Amino acid sequence: MHIRFDNKIVVVTGAGHGFGRCIAQTFAHLGAVVHGCDLSAEELKETASHDNIYTRVVDLTDREASAAWIKDIEHRSSGRAIDILINNAGGVAGQTNRPLEEVPYEDWDKIFAINVGAAMVMSRAVVPGMKRHGSGRIVNISSGAGLQASLTGIQAYCSSKHAVIGLTRQLAHEFGPFGITVNSVAPGFIRTNESTEKQWESYGPDGQKALVERIALKRLGSAQDIANGCVFFASELASFVNGQVIQVDGGR
Repeated sequence: MHIRFDNKIVVVTGAGHGFGRCIAQTFAHLGAVVHGCDLSAEELKETASHDNIYTRVVDLTDREASAAWIKDIEHRSSGRAIDILINNAGGVAGQTNRPLEEVPYEDWDKIFAINVGAAMVMSRAVVPGMKRHGSGRIVNISSGAGLQASLTGIQAYCSSKHAVIGLTRQLAHEFGPFGITVNSVAPGFIRTNESTEKQWESYGPDGQKALVERIALKRLGSAQDIANGCVFFASELASFVNGQVIQVDGGR
């Protein structure tokens, strides 16, 4: 089957770099009209160098601004609903591993806001239109850290990614009767941004070798591997797949 998304409206959060940029450009290449957001206008400019990608700087911790962005997309699309939402935005917010008693409450809250809160807000914003249309696809980017302890050692990151998977499963049951599926792609360790580069470097040569040896395919993956998982969940091939998590990690 030749997968295409012609005339589909796709929203990708965290589209300025890494997974988000690759996901946005992949869907655009497959014919979709893509709307992406991030905090960096400069990074979004590079993402939007591909045709059919429209970007905006949006702080997803600002719930009103996030919802307003979706309303504006629908308005500029003549009232059409969003067809596909990829909740990719998230991360460790520049934080590093510390003993729990040394973690400020605001640092814990910040990670939850960008990993779980943003996914909730965006899902809440797109679902009325999807319900009216009687169909829709939501794909949440979680992490292998949502299924086990995190290599980062960051308690809030691990906990929030577990929560993303819980949100995925709950919304799949809530939205399923309206023809909307909700699934999750859980990446393994992939070098895509400044945070993952720092993490990779912290392992040193021996730690890097050991990490790769724990992967069945004996290599690291790429952002394209994650984009491919999103394409599957968004396609008709996954029309009867709901509330599921695909680990894209090369086999651990």
